Amino acid sequence: MANRPTIRTMTRDDVDFAIRMAAREGWNPGLSDAECFYAADPEGFFVSELDGEPVATISAVRYGEDFGFVGLYIVTPDARGKGYGMELWQHAMTHLEGRNVGLDAVTEQEHTYVKSGFSSYYRSTRFEGIGGGSKPANVVPLTTVDFAQVVEYDRKCFPGARDNFMHAWLEAVGATGFAVMDGKRLAGFGVLRPCAMGYKIGPLFADDGEVAASLFQALTASIPGEKFYLDVVEPNIAAMALAKKHDLTEVFVTVRMYTGDAPDMDMDKIFGVTSFELG
Repeated sequence: MANRPTIRTMTRDDVDFAIRMAAREGWNPGLSDAECFYAADPEGFFVSELDGEPVATISAVRYGEDFGFVGLYIVTPDARGKGYGMELWQHAMTHLEGRNVGLDAVTEQEHTYVKSGFSSYYRSTRFEGIGGGSKPANVVPLTTVDFAQVVEYDRKCFPGARDNFMHAWLEAVGATGFAVMDGKRLAGFGVLRPCAMGYKIGPLFADDGEVAASLFQALTASIPGEKFYLDVVEPNIAAMALAKKHDLTEVFVTVRMYTGDAPDMDMDKIFGVTSFELG
């Protein structure tokens, strides 16, 4: 009988390998994503190995007590079609058993996840643009905002607490963040991070389109002439309008899917998804 792969929890170095795999697949991960992802849940990353060589990766990150998110699900090209990926998938889903599990699927794989018990809820579009312009006067560096306010706002826009992840995300090498304050209250914030190609904006969370526009302009002004990407949830009409106003180019579309009901999130505040890999 042929050898079957063994599955184990990733080390921190293994996550670097998974990110390199994602880059080869054209997912354009952030340069510090591995560090930030691992901080979210060190027990939530798995690798499948055959004769000591990795053949598949997946993340199955736990948030709070009842939510999980799957990403980085990649099988090496020469190991595809052998069932290795499905074995790893089942291991990951067992790890998240009892939780509502989310993922962002490329449209051509939507039917595959439906077979695994997921339901589709909405689409997100990745847009591409070129940085430039000037920074509005009403934005402040995100570093000047109390971290407790940032994670409190984040909880309105994400299904579970992710304080460790957010701390790493905001402190990541090369990351730039801006906020808009309404008096002493946080009215929105956005983060820009360097990627394998250009930059990604995410999250971009704001009370309304006006606040989001100020944050967007501040972030893109910080990278004149550079490519950037913004992942917009289609149910947020104001977010789609922002992308259209700035003549951003559609790159591809994903579908947000859950095993349970759609979690309680304020979709009107989500102008840019944090990460398709971790939500």
